[in-house]
Amino acid sequence: MTRTPRLPPLVVETRDIEPVDDLLSLTDPHNPLAWLRRGEGIVGSGAAVVTIGGPGSPPLSRPIAAIWRDLAANARVSDPVQLPGTGLVAFGALGFDPASTAPPFLVVPQTITGVHDGRAWVTTIRHESDPEPPQPTSVPHGPHWSATLGPGSLDPDGYQHAVRSGIEAITAGEVEKVVLARDLVGTIPAGADLRRLVRALATSYPDTWTFAVDGLIGASPETLITVDRGSVTARVLAGTTARGADADEDAAAAHALEASRKDLDEHRFAVTSVVDALAPLTRDLVAPGEPHLLELPNLWHLATDVSGRLSNGASALDLVTVLHPTAAVAGTPTDAALDVIRRLEPFDRGRYAGPVGWIDANGDGEWAIALRCAQIGAEPQRDAARYSDTIPVIAHAGAGIVAASDPEAELLETRVKFRPIVDALA
Repeated sequence: MTRTPRLPPLVVETRDIEPVDDLLSLTDPHNPLAWLRRGEGIVGSGAAVVTIGGPGSPPLSRPIAAIWRDLAANARVSDPVQLPGTGLVAFGALGFDPASTAPPFLVVPQTITGVHDGRAWVTTIRHESDPEPPQPTSVPHGPHWSATLGPGSLDPDGYQHAVRSGIEAITAGEVEKVVLARDLVGTIPAGADLRRLVRALATSYPDTWTFAVDGLIGASPETLITVDRGSVTARVLAGTTARGADADEDAAAAHALEASRKDLDEHRFAVTSVVDALAPLTRDLVAPGEPHLLELPNLWHLATDVSGRLSNGASALDLVTVLHPTAAVAGTPTDAALDVIRRLEPFDRGRYAGPVGWIDANGDGEWAIALRCAQIGAEPQRDAARYSDTIPVIAHAGAGIVAASDPEAELLETRVKFRPIVDALA
């Protein structure tokens, strides 16, 4: 059995700093680490002090939440600021499927700079024997760039065929719901400043979680879990329609979504899967009986906010592990839905629709589902010459399939869901 190497203790110091105008300027242009919403959040810079899992690493011998708990328990943390994102923090991304080639990944950078409620801070992280890391410095943004994108392994006709096959699996009683995705593939210029992609998403979709972790960049509307001083919240999104072209059409679209039996059934499956997963690790769990409408610039979603309190010594990463994959991104029942997805999708989703976020030494953190995103540098470079001047990029979008689904309508839903990342890459 492969053993996880013992990680040396860390020295962590957080202090207040003057206001920061541009957090993104402080992170690596070519490998940004960022978690942003409404102009606030955290960014990482400097070398990786600790990396747990990730591409090319041996399989972990223990759950990643347990490894993080031990690392945090041995750290010496000075954190007088005491705000979300201060102290010892790791950025993380997990694969969608346990069988995926994208393993769990956590990284602790040398410095983390954050802004919350008008306060700014910097955290330095080092091994006990190492010198103080350099303070982060602002790096000007590089020139504008654009991507080339086209159909991937599952083109529009192929996707509609997959949807029909998914409906057949539902009719046969294999599953009640299955979420099927399709892919777009392309390239971006070598040396591109990826912070421009992060900024475009954060500017256009300020109410989503904009993230950048190990080349996975996106703007997710769906919070998987937030833990703050023991308080737990989760937002479930399932059931989607495009915004209307004018006020009357928009109101009609919202009303139709609220009344759609297909979308309400899809949403109910998703809420049930979240509540059932959270129940063993929480108390006082509350989920409203009916969803509300969530308004985004290009979409209406059916949304339900679930809340409770942590119990049994659990952390945000423990909750992430038991929650994922939810019915909103896999289907119901989960194991059967994963089997159908593996059969009908001719690709490995990698980290698309997997958890992405951060965790601190106390077990608090914020995690979203990696949606409206692209993985930069994801495709195996079988032809090195092909990528000599470019970097591969792959994006996914999916739709929840139930018995009443229409293949053409589900294809249109994926087009709408592709829009944020495609526009930002253009």
